[in-house]
Amino acid sequence: MMATRTRTQLPVATATVGPANWRQSTIKEIKVSQSTVDRSDKGLDLGRSIDPLPALRDNCAQQSNTVVHSYVRETRAVLVKLRESFLDTNEEIKCLLRGKEALEKKLEHIRKDISLNKMSTEIRCTRPGRERERDGADTLLDREQRHLLQLKKALEAQLRSVQKQLQILDQVRKRLNAVIQERNRVLDLICHAVSSVTNGRASRNNGRLSRQEKSMTMTFGANSLGYTRQIDQNMNGNNGRYSKQDGAEGEGEELPIDPLGPYTPEASAAIDQAREARHRSMGLRREIRDAIENTERLQETAHKAVNSGMNKKVAETITLRQHLTVAAGENRHGIHRAQRWYDSTDRARYYTVGPEMQSDLEMRERLDRPLVRVYQRHPGTNLPEAQDIIRGAAGLDQSLLTTSRNIAMLQLTNNRLQHDIRHKNAGASVDSSVVRMRRRLANHRWVMGSV
Repeated sequence: MMATRTRTQLPVATATVGPANWRQSTIKEIKVSQSTVDRSDKGLDLGRSIDPLPALRDNCAQQSNTVVHSYVRETRAVLVKLRESFLDTNEEIKCLLRGKEALEKKLEHIRKDISLNKMSTEIRCTRPGRERERDGADTLLDREQRHLLQLKKALEAQLRSVQKQLQILDQVRKRLNAVIQERNRVLDLICHAVSSVTNGRASRNNGRLSRQEKSMTMTFGANSLGYTRQIDQNMNGNNGRYSKQDGAEGEGEELPIDPLGPYTPEASAAIDQAREARHRSMGLRREIRDAIENTERLQETAHKAVNSGMNKKVAETITLRQHLTVAAGENRHGIHRAQRWYDSTDRARYYTVGPEMQSDLEMRERLDRPLVRVYQRHPGTNLPEAQDIIRGAAGLDQSLLTTSRNIAMLQLTNNRLQHDIRHKNAGASVDSSVVRMRRRLANHRWVMGSV
């Protein structure tokens, strides 16, 4: 309030001694002085209402610090988002590396199976000539080789895709790391704990800071009123945005992109690129898993088919060998019967022909024995005994020749049977060894070139 002041007033009716001009000029000067005083008082009253206090410098510095703190907190939230994306990208790289290792392991198994298929074919080539004719087991081996080569080609293409995706993820990780290093440059004087950003404390602190800013703004003078209102609006907008981000970070709300703000277009592009790369990597890992499962199924099916076919071939070979053994036994029995008949016929021929020396003939066996000589004293009494003996001996010779031929054919047949039996034994042994080798090496716990 303006204090009461005493003003000099001249009574209008008072008689004056001095001249009127002299009086009027003085009164005019007084009025001018009074108006000047009034204007000065009004200026003082206005100054009391709008002039800044002596603490303006400190308040401005504190207000600027508040702006810096808000920006740094928002940058910390952005940095947490970037680090989460960086960690997710690292984990995705680890998962993809494990998928790559599984793919390489399966590819190594395919190569081992191809080598095993080749060894099986080479071992079966050591069978005897009679057993080398192409059979169903060879067809199964060729079919298995084609399947394995196709699977190998598909897995190699999948492996190239994985390597390319790993390079992309590495580039994304490097870009995220560069953005993190750039954003981290303003966080030297603030706590880096993620809990200070994600547990809602920052929002409450921002609320207290906003109330403090309002109380500080009320103490400013008129000269800084516009600046104060601008800063206050800026801070209130930032705090409101940050509180929304901070409280809803787990809900997936996006931060506003500002080239001069905490969340720059480079940071947004790096996060989006990393997210897209991770999604592609996840799809690629699913493809790897499906490819490995499909490969295992086809590989096991082909392996079992080949083993089953070779077991059937071994069983057929053993069955044929058993029949050959029975036939060889019957043939041997026939040889023995024919040999006994040959011996009997030869003995009968010996008896028919008689001894080699005439002196060894008994009287009863001679053609000129007394009984025959007495009988031949009459004409026309020739006996056919000699001709019958000759014809009988010739018949026995023919029988011996036929029997010997039969025995030779039986011997030849027996030799062929025995030869076939030996081949069947060798073929069954080779096929059985191939099956045993395939079963022994089916776990892929061996090194190529060591077997």
